[in-house]
Amino acid sequence: MTLLQERKTTIPVRPGARHRPSWLGTAILLVGAIYCLLPIAWVVAAATKNGSDLFTTFTFAPGTGFAENLGDLSANGGGIYWQWLANTAIYAGVGGALSALVSGISGYTLAKYRFAGRSAIFNVLLAGVLVPGITLAVPQYLLLAKVGLTDTYWSVLLPQIISPYGIYLARIYAAAAVPDTVVEAARTDGAGEFRIFARVALPMMVPGLVTVFLFQFVAIWNNFLLPFIMLSSDDKFPVTVGLFTLLNQGSTVPALYSLVIIGSLLSIIPLIVLFLTLQRHWRTDLISGAVKG
Repeated sequence: MTLLQERKTTIPVRPGARHRPSWLGTAILLVGAIYCLLPIAWVVAAATKNGSDLFTTFTFAPGTGFAENLGDLSANGGGIYWQWLANTAIYAGVGGALSALVSGISGYTLAKYRFAGRSAIFNVLLAGVLVPGITLAVPQYLLLAKVGLTDTYWSVLLPQIISPYGIYLARIYAAAAVPDTVVEAARTDGAGEFRIFARVALPMMVPGLVTVFLFQFVAIWNNFLLPFIMLSSDDKFPVTVGLFTLLNQGSTVPALYSLVIIGSLLSIIPLIVLFLTLQRHWRTDLISGAVKG
């Protein structure tokens, strides 16, 4: 019996070239990290200073007034800050969840169904991604004013439900994560279209929808212009608009600057907690993708 052996071709590799670090890339990443983290470090340090130390001590030197600032923030306006924080959680949580659901249904429909005008709708969505949200704020205000929904929670929630970028991401993810053979097998077994989406496609799309939810949650949490235009009652303000009102008052009452800073620090914490909580879905998806590969 003749044994056939495959000839192995070796390419000479210069010693040390394979593991040589990219100092330029590392330096760029380091500069980017410093650029992003430096403002957060300043906010953390400034939140510990009282009004007199805020403008007289070294920028990044910590102070001893954190507890005092927190108490003043809670006492200001009868604790209105915590109402702003709760409003923001409602706007971002409900708006992000509804947006993820609508994006999932729309993305799945565009990815798995063939119907007239599908490409045109998708192209319109792509164009919508390029339209800045700031250009739609005033028209949305005029439309909601005609139906009497301004200065209500709905005036902030409704414009945030439809996200062209979220639908685009869901469409791309559904096309890649939900095999056509699985959908056809479910139809063969007699499952209805809604049941197929809810019981078969939706679990496969969870990592992608978590990404859509997180993007939309952060966008709504940080949104300033839309609630600033839509709302006029202090008790309905999100934290961005509420802190803006405190900042305007700080020009006549400098002590309020400390409240704005510690309020800004506290508003970051829910976003960090949310990211750390939801990142396991991405990690699970990456592991499953590696196993499939």
